[in-house]
Amino acid sequence: MPDANRTVLQGTVDLLILKTLSWGPRHGYAIARWIEETTDDVLRIEEGSLYPALYRMQKRGWIKSGWGESDIGKRIRIYSLTPSGRAELRAQSTQWELMVKAMARVLKPA
Repeated sequence: MPDANRTVLQGTVDLLILKTLSWGPRHGYAIARWIEETTDDVLRIEEGSLYPALYRMQKRGWIKSGWGESDIGKRIRIYSLTPSGRAELRAQSTQWELMVKAMARVLKPA
């Protein structure tokens, strides 16, 4: 699949990150890899979108971060979901489900 089709739609990055972190704390690279693996490499969040999104979401109080250590002993930043982030995940999930249903009605009218 061409790279242009594999990039994440604008407006969905926060939802994808929140959902990823709902499964537990992760560092940035692990967030991106989980999304790629879960979507069978259909969706990809590039570093240029991922880290600004993480910063923005942390500023909004949806996620928090702390320092951890990688398997090879390297210091890494670990992100986790806050209660506010869980509420935002529920709200964005509901909105996205409405959008998907609306698009399905357009693409396959009865």
